[in-house]
Amino acid sequence: MMPVGKSRSMRAAPLAAALLSAVALGGCSGEPLTSLTSASIEPVVPAAGSAYGGASQAETNDATAGPREVIANPSVAEVMQTGPLPEMAWGKAEAPVVIIKYMSLTCPYCRKFHQEVFPEIKKRYVDTGKVRFILREFPIGRTSGTATIALRCAPPAKYLDLYGKFLDQQATWVSQEVRPDAIFKVAQQVGMKREEFDLCLKNQGMIDGLKWVKDRGRTLGIIGTPNFFVDGKLVKRVLTAPELSTMIETALAAKGATASAAR
Repeated sequence: MMPVGKSRSMRAAPLAAALLSAVALGGCSGEPLTSLTSASIEPVVPAAGSAYGGASQAETNDATAGPREVIANPSVAEVMQTGPLPEMAWGKAEAPVVIIKYMSLTCPYCRKFHQEVFPEIKKRYVDTGKVRFILREFPIGRTSGTATIALRCAPPAKYLDLYGKFLDQQATWVSQEVRPDAIFKVAQQVGMKREEFDLCLKNQGMIDGLKWVKDRGRTLGIIGTPNFFVDGKLVKRVLTAPELSTMIETALAAKGATASAAR
């Protein structure tokens, strides 16, 4: 017969793993449409004279906003419409193919794509002038929202660097409770000062701009992260390097055929 203590330990291990997995997967693909609302962009800010946080702020999604109008088959012009914040992107503005990635900084699938897929795509297509790769923020949960505001408050030249650091270092700052100190430790790596960080979390103009990006994404049919627009076509799943390469080559071939026909 198995000892009681050992039995309990073995039963607890899968439970603990399941709980850790649930935290890690919060804010990724597969979220119900009604759970992805602009409310989750709100950060946790410091109360006067107190430490950050206070009451526990778990990464929960607001399911009370109800359905929103979604554009069926949005045009390229509708997909490319921008709001009050500038687009953050890699690659030439005149590149023939545009890829847009909607991301949440707490999403492990976004991290996996950035670490395993994007380097190859960047080398083959972005660095060679064939693809412009745009990032759009779609934070799910207050932890992601708080980090996203800090990301946008970084100097534009440091945005893409800090984006990679937030993804690479997810294990150090992502949790069910929002931990601004841990988030700041990542932002600090690109030169952000604590005073700048604290003021950033109260920047209502920045928060409103990020709400616009997320709300517009939902209107375009974004339901989780990572979701993509590849040459104007919505893809609601994680993409491998071969899959994305095939999509890019198809788009490039089509544009080449169109250009030849116009000559």
